[in-house]
Amino acid sequence: MSGVVIFGGLKSIAKVAELIVPIMALAYLLLAFWVLGHHIERLPDVFMMIIRNAFGLQEAAGGAIGYGVAQAMTQGIQRGLFSNEAGMGSAPNAAASAAPYPPHPASQGYVQMLGVFMDTIVICSATAIIILSSGVLENPMDKISGIELTQQALSSVVGSWGSTFIAIAIFFFAFTSIIANYAYAESNMIFLENNHTAGLLILRLAALGMVMFGALAEMPLIWKMADLSMGLMAITNLIAILLLSGIAFKLTKDYNLQRKAGKIPTFDIAQHPELKTQVEEGIWDKENVAQWDKQKSI
Repeated sequence: MSGVVIFGGLKSIAKVAELIVPIMALAYLLLAFWVLGHHIERLPDVFMMIIRNAFGLQEAAGGAIGYGVAQAMTQGIQRGLFSNEAGMGSAPNAAASAAPYPPHPASQGYVQMLGVFMDTIVICSATAIIILSSGVLENPMDKISGIELTQQALSSVVGSWGSTFIAIAIFFFAFTSIIANYAYAESNMIFLENNHTAGLLILRLAALGMVMFGALAEMPLIWKMADLSMGLMAITNLIAILLLSGIAFKLTKDYNLQRKAGKIPTFDIAQHPELKTQVEEGIWDKENVAQWDKQKSI
């Protein structure tokens, strides 16, 4: 399935992803609220459990607060990066492909921030609430973790079909992640190789080879490879963010000042001549910006 979409080109990737992801995310959240409503009396205990473990209060009672907090931070940062990819430099590929509204580059920055919030604070918290409020951790089965734990937790509330739903939801989330990350890679390959046909073919075959490897390899190895690659991406991207921070603050200030003045923020490249040489010619011309406004109003 990944091969069919990947060889179909970037447009097919976008169409598949924009159709599947919102539907699955909404259905997943609705089920999470159902579980929450079913175990609403456990909600205070759930939040206390999260706070105790997140800030090492439970470990402090046992004299191991330093180790406990360190482990919580390590696991949190690793899984947080895996979840939302914030700071890794992948999401800007999607942001750069969008026609932003309001027509200002800072608006895409706010959209990406919202994406991190929805992914981690909403979707991942929903998973935590499903597991913690279901009570499955009180009588854990041997070596149950990951998706199996979530399946068992949901099934305990909605019935056996909950396990099937989780499997289908995770499949689509993973599938769209594969094709989206490939889309980023292809965009970068086109930028570097100027749409080199042989290079794109090798990239596509390598991507499908990694999909096969990931499906067959042992889970601990996959996590180690993911943590290593994400760490390298983050280091590279954070350097770029530092170098671009001056521009980012300047554009954000321009966006917010226009909002405070009651205007629809509109980026005028003529007011930022120092950026003209860094931006593809014509993208932020007034004619294009006016066309975005017209499309939005329609």
